[in-house]
Amino acid sequence: MPRLNAGDAERRETAGHGPDFLEALARGLAVLQAFGPERRQMTLAEAARAVDLPRATVRRALHTLVVLGHVEAEGKLFRLTPGVLRLAAGYLGSNGLSNILQPRCERLSAEVGAPCSAAVLDGAEIVFIAYGQPARLLNLTTNVGLRLPAFCTALGRVLLAGLPEPEMEAVLARHPPVAVTPQTELDPLRIRKRIAKARSDGFALVDQEAEQGFRSLAVPLRRYDGRVVAALNIGMHTERGTATAFREAYLPLLRAQAADLAQQLL
Repeated sequence: MPRLNAGDAERRETAGHGPDFLEALARGLAVLQAFGPERRQMTLAEAARAVDLPRATVRRALHTLVVLGHVEAEGKLFRLTPGVLRLAAGYLGSNGLSNILQPRCERLSAEVGAPCSAAVLDGAEIVFIAYGQPARLLNLTTNVGLRLPAFCTALGRVLLAGLPEPEMEAVLARHPPVAVTPQTELDPLRIRKRIAKARSDGFALVDQEAEQGFRSLAVPLRRYDGRVVAALNIGMHTERGTATAFREAYLPLLRAQAADLAQQLL
């Protein structure tokens, strides 16, 4: 779900959503989504600044979220509770993609000895819907639900490449690139060329653009009619070999997995 703020909510209402669009709900979601890695806890004033809404509006939203169990208050600070995961659990439980891809990522990760993940596109971000990593690695997080910019990730580039050209251009135009690492490509023309290459090659390899010392290889996952519905990825630390060796070793494996999955993806 893309992040909303008050301006987004008002623009959506005036862009044809009409009288049935609930601005109060949109503003409540904006407050909920303002929390994240960079804002793990906030005061009322900080939350109001984050979503550009009046303090009174944010106070009512936070009170409602506390009553519903999605947010907790400690003094003047507010933070998310594990209860917010119920929102994601409904999606993951009802989404056939996650159910199919989670065991596949776990098996593939065990086979190659490296993290394996699957993601879908949500606006200008990718969202991990399945994740596996070798047992020898310390598992601090499942990464399911993690969001990353699409433009600088292997998963994101193959997913953007699967969009119709006008839709892809609209996504890139609305979300200018921001550096994630010193290697992140920021030139709009070169970003588009790399997405076009991912479309023609049928895969994307991203070297340290999304995480320092880490490269990723991804292929699109197409359902029976050829539509791209997700992407599958293997990631590896750069110290384990060259980008060329990485591609040659694991691209055939990823493509075989994608072909095998095609008839299962609805």
